[in-house]
Amino acid sequence: MKKVLSFLMVAMALVMVSSTVKAQTKIGYISFNEIVASMPEAKKADSVLSQFRDALIQSAQDKENALNEAIQKFNTDSSKMTEAVKSVKRQDLQKKLQELQGEEQRIQQELQKKQEDLSGPIQKKAMDAVTAVAKESGYTHVFPKEYMIVSPPADDLLPLVKKKLGLK
Repeated sequence: MKKVLSFLMVAMALVMVSSTVKAQTKIGYISFNEIVASMPEAKKADSVLSQFRDALIQSAQDKENALNEAIQKFNTDSSKMTEAVKSVKRQDLQKKLQELQGEEQRIQQELQKKQEDLSGPIQKKAMDAVTAVAKESGYTHVFPKEYMIVSPPADDLLPLVKKKLGLK
């Protein structure tokens, strides 16, 4: 009888502990991209990035125009040049053409670096706000909304995080 009674006590204790653990687990979700997109800093960063891209494209177009002018000048003046001068000028033009061909890749790399530089602090601020809201509201797990198939509206942290960041 004592064994049965002690077994029942242990079983009840386990049930109570497991229900306590379940009560402590609170799962929420958020659309991180939506938070970042609604931040005024993100809009400013997009504007800065757009201006930077336009400047890089203009620079590449200026280089292309300069190369075209140099080729045209070479074609016009080549009849007056010696073979040695022509060879040096051709090599110089070929080098400038190769540089221009790598310009698109360089522009993409610079744009990517600039975007990372601009978005890093914004994403950190958003992540800090999500973490703070989750902690304040007692959420133990927060998942990206995009990966949730079914989710209750009450566990969407978006309104709380927007309020924390002072967004509408």
